[in-house]
Amino acid sequence: MVKNWAKRFREGREDVSDDPRSGRPISILTVENIECVRQVIEDDPHSTYEDVIVKTDLSRGTIEPIIHDNLKMRKVVSRWVAHQLTDEQKQKRLQIYRQNLEKFRNGTWQLCDIITGDETWIYHRQIGRKSSNSTWVGENEPPRTIYNITCAIKLP
Repeated sequence: MVKNWAKRFREGREDVSDDPRSGRPISILTVENIECVRQVIEDDPHSTYEDVIVKTDLSRGTIEPIIHDNLKMRKVVSRWVAHQLTDEQKQKRLQIYRQNLEKFRNGTWQLCDIITGDETWIYHRQIGRKSSNSTWVGENEPPRTIYNITCAIKLP
C-alpha cells in the first residue's frame, strides 16, 4: 500500500484524496430522498419501514438515518382509550376515592375496597395489534391517542 502511494507521488500526484469512481454513490442521503421519505410518512403515519422501502425503492440502511437523523422522527405506539368517562362517572369515581381515603385514614380500609370493575364492551371490529397502532411522530410531538367509541356496544 505504501509502495503504491510512493509511486503515485513520484509520478506527480499531489493530492491524497480518493479518485472519482463510477457506480453507486457512497451516500444517497439527498434532498430528494429525504423529501420522498417525508412524503410517505406524512401520507401514512402508520407506515412501517417495509412500506417506506417499497414506496421509495431505498434500502433500510438509507431510510433509518433519514427518518431518525434528518427528519428527527421516532416510532411510538399510540395509546388506546376504550371510552371516555362522562361527568357523572367521573364524579362517582371521585366519591369512591374519597370514601376509600377516609377508610384508610380511619384504619378500616381493606384490599377488597379498591378492586374495581367496568361494563363489558364488545367491539364489532378488531382494534388492531399494538404494532398497527404505532405511528411516526416528530421530535417534540406527543404520541397520538386512539379513541374508539363508535364501534362498541355495552352489555349490562
